[in-house]
Amino acid sequence: MRKLLFILVLLITIFNILLVLSVFGIVNISQIQNFTNGNMSYILLGLAIEMPLLYFLVYFSYIRPVSLLNRDIARFYTGIQDKPEIKANAWSTGMNNLITFFLKSLEILGVFKEELKDGRVLRSEIEIAADIQKQNLLKEDEIIPGLDVAIGINAASEVGGDSVDIVPGKDGNYYLYVGDVTGHGVPSGLVMMMVNALISSFSTNAVKGDYILGETNKVLKPRIKPNMMMTAIMLRWDSVNQKMYYTGAGHEYILVYKADKNKVYKIKSGGMALGMMRDISRALKEQQIAFDKDDIIILYTDGIIEARYRSEQTGTLFGVDRLINSIVSAPQHTPEEIFKKITMDLSNFIGYKHVQYDDITLAVIGMNPDSKKGKTLMKIPETIDHNKIAEWNWGVKN
Repeated sequence: MRKLLFILVLLITIFNILLVLSVFGIVNISQIQNFTNGNMSYILLGLAIEMPLLYFLVYFSYIRPVSLLNRDIARFYTGIQDKPEIKANAWSTGMNNLITFFLKSLEILGVFKEELKDGRVLRSEIEIAADIQKQNLLKEDEIIPGLDVAIGINAASEVGGDSVDIVPGKDGNYYLYVGDVTGHGVPSGLVMMMVNALISSFSTNAVKGDYILGETNKVLKPRIKPNMMMTAIMLRWDSVNQKMYYTGAGHEYILVYKADKNKVYKIKSGGMALGMMRDISRALKEQQIAFDKDDIIILYTDGIIEARYRSEQTGTLFGVDRLINSIVSAPQHTPEEIFKKITMDLSNFIGYKHVQYDDITLAVIGMNPDSKKGKTLMKIPETIDHNKIAEWNWGVKN
């Protein structure tokens, strides 16, 4: 139908052009002139029919498609509609090709638009989760009598899966624990916050760390995905009797610096990670650590020992041995100085243009029986000379 109409209009147009040319003597066609002299009324009728047909053809071939395309583009960019409504059904093949091109472009832009829209929403959700997490993280005013503690935590993304906290308990007991949830990001951060709340709750009525972690796991396990777990080390400081205990839940080694021997000892944490089974109480066991004046305990997550040299995908890891060397070679064996030395060595090992693949947490605990109040130091990174380190410094910009 479209082709037939186009041919008809084309023939009428050609005839009229020839007619006009013959009237003005530009073209001498006797047959046309004879036809014109006797059939002027038919010619006028033909012109009357041709003009609407010509407009009809031009409108549906060009004017209407361009108008609809312009409308859809305007609606798309103003957010009135997410997908273009126009279809490539113009009466012109060239115009159809043009419309198809624009439709494809709008389709691609639509995908980016949705991703950006979702990204803004997700970003706001991440920021909210990050703010909530920061409000629930350890603060410097949370102290342990008789202990000096230097702590740092740096997430690989806005919301981290590492945890470190100090929780006061009953009968002069204080709990300090470091945890590492599988992965990082919002899901890990939510599990971490859940564990923090559960430990705080159970520690108000219980004393032993293995019981607190066991009960925490019973509540946690049914409420998380099967592949989510959290390794942890919990220290219990009996401030009345000046004794230190630990409970391991499948975490890294505990490192203990003995001042009288100037040596670091590794203690296997043991136990089972939270979330592995519904009941892990039999795998958990609280044990005492020989902890005397000037001794230091170092807790950490695998983000430190698995940090890669110069951010190489495959290559040398920082490892436990380097961590031990940092402890031993610290200029002074205090929590603050050991924390600084580990930070400097780790930063220089990672190097410049680094990529932090995992959350990093470090807690350095020293006995200070002369201090009844104790100290919790969390701003040590700000005091480190930036000339002695590379880029990485617990999120502090040098």
